[in-house]
Amino acid sequence: HSVSRTPPNLAFVPACLPPDPVEVEELQRFVSNSKRLFVMTGAGISTESGIPDYRSEGVGLYARTDRRPIQHAEFVRSASARQRYWARNFVGWPQFSSHQPNAAHLALRNWEKLRKLHWLVTQNVDALHTKAGSQRVTELHGCTHRVFCLACGDQILRSELQEHFEALNPTWKAEAFGVAPDGDVFLTDEQVCNFQVPACRKCGGILKPDVTFFGDTVSREKVDFVHQRLAESDSMLVAGSSMQVYSGYRFALAAREKQVPIAILNIGPTRLDHFASLKLNSRCGEILPLIV
Repeated sequence: HSVSRTPPNLAFVPACLPPDPVEVEELQRFVSNSKRLFVMTGAGISTESGIPDYRSEGVGLYARTDRRPIQHAEFVRSASARQRYWARNFVGWPQFSSHQPNAAHLALRNWEKLRKLHWLVTQNVDALHTKAGSQRVTELHGCTHRVFCLACGDQILRSELQEHFEALNPTWKAEAFGVAPDGDVFLTDEQVCNFQVPACRKCGGILKPDVTFFGDTVSREKVDFVHQRLAESDSMLVAGSSMQVYSGYRFALAAREKQVPIAILNIGPTRLDHFASLKLNSRCGEILPLIV
């Protein structure tokens, strides 16, 4: 297996015991017995790439700060909320977009190449599975690397929008303090107040990242597509997710209903613990590369 060239960044990874060889063997058996594995990943697979998550004990955003992610309705309704969101995102983007896949992402890409992995669904918006080379992948909550217009639907790359921001704000500077899970940083209201936000170049509409904000819903088409991939699968592995968000949890419920065996690899408890066949309390980047 190829492994990540950079050592894991463990600043945002909760403490856990070293892998239990017996459990690793059980997961190996689980994967070996599967012909069409359905994998769902969450923020816990990307923490080893240096991206913080929301819920991890002690190190997640909710544990470290009283900040909460922007709500969909607030973004759509309020120009000042959009200004604050985009100012923070503008400052955080260079670092966020430079994060690289870790050993866990690369292991899943290898499973796909070996035709072990039937489909991968990620709840993450960081594009790391795509960067790793995974192709049979659905980004359940979208991706921060794309931006679209709420009025006309026109899409542009987030990197292109960064250039528009720079052109509109040639003298605007802000020092960030603290980094948040979805690529933004913490700024004060004073820092944000003079930041200029571009409109859609085609129609003048509101630009929004192509991600499902809190309070918004995943499209029916995407949900149906994922259910179809799950129906074609014979087992499910959840990696790096507590499955607290219903948009992902619904697929575990569907798997349980179809009596598809479920294995979980996640540091800390999940909503599936009581009905999973197997649970490993370990780092994704430490375990997944061991499975052949």
